[in-house]
Amino acid sequence: MATARGAPDTISLCSTVSSCPDRNGFYGGFQRTDKPKEPLSKAQIIAREKKWLYMIDNWSIYMSRNYKKIRDRCRKGIPKSVRPKAWFYLSGAYLLKKKNPNIYKELLEKPGNPATIEEIKKDKHRQFPFHEMFLDEQKVGQIELFNVLKAYSIYNPKVGFCQAQAPIAAFLLMHLPAEDAFWVFVSVCDVYLQDYFIPGLEVIQNDAGILEGLLKKTCPPVYRHLQKHKVEPLLYMTDWFLCAMTRTLPWETLLRVWDCFLAEGIRVIFKVALVIIGASLSRHKVRKTCTGLCETLAVLRSPPPHIMEEEFIINNMMRLNLRVEDFQIEHTRQKARRAKQKAQQDGATGNGDSSTTNGRRNMPTL
Repeated sequence: MATARGAPDTISLCSTVSSCPDRNGFYGGFQRTDKPKEPLSKAQIIAREKKWLYMIDNWSIYMSRNYKKIRDRCRKGIPKSVRPKAWFYLSGAYLLKKKNPNIYKELLEKPGNPATIEEIKKDKHRQFPFHEMFLDEQKVGQIELFNVLKAYSIYNPKVGFCQAQAPIAAFLLMHLPAEDAFWVFVSVCDVYLQDYFIPGLEVIQNDAGILEGLLKKTCPPVYRHLQKHKVEPLLYMTDWFLCAMTRTLPWETLLRVWDCFLAEGIRVIFKVALVIIGASLSRHKVRKTCTGLCETLAVLRSPPPHIMEEEFIINNMMRLNLRVEDFQIEHTRQKARRAKQKAQQDGATGNGDSSTTNGRRNMPTL
């Protein structure tokens, strides 16, 4: 099921392109990192690597008896050398691959839906165009990206292909072999972001309401400002959630966020969004200059650089005064609200609404 929903091209006409890549493989774009990362000592790195390797070797024990240790170590940041294997285990992809040892190869041998295949071909060159893996069609990155997206569209025909999936798949291919990346991708799409990519976008609309409710709790002045100027969450958060922040955050920040995301789930994306919204509009002076919807959206879509830095995002995310119960309460509230909306819409169509003539159910307007 190909669709045009999803974010636009990642290519920026204003980006500066270097003649050599940074340490993460970027020649340009906003995710290129020129500033060297503050290194840990060699002893600290080795110690962390040993802890992670031991934990992975005893994964089922840690998951069943000491998950908090896994979560806390993810929050500190997974060592770069261990990250691919850690993500493979955190996502449950290792179990999927073990259960389906030959599926990926078999999927690649199938032709797939012609319309979907054509959409994937049109979209694959747009993902991280300044990264060394995806510079042109002959690069292994674009070839493997096509394979992963094609395989998934056959594996889960209910979803097929959505443009917002492509940056997630490309991001995973930068860290994992193609088959392993495919199974992590399956887990992310079918579990972490369950039903995000099916027609109608009902889940993302529900999560927009949850985000608004959580913002009211964590930052009332910003919530009131957005309400005053009718800044609906879908206007700024859709790309953040559908692409799991892969096209929003600076690279080092994104890696740390995904360490937490694969350990704790979608709540992490909510928390990152709350930090970005709250920090961008926390100052009264900034809110005063945002005299309407357009000015407010401009701030939210281009937050100050310091807000997006690794330590700022992670530290403030952990400081948010939110419990698991808060998410559950908002989820229940939004579910009830949407059920009421649906009942009202069904009642309207049952009373002779013209939309009943073609059998379609009205969806809330995006």
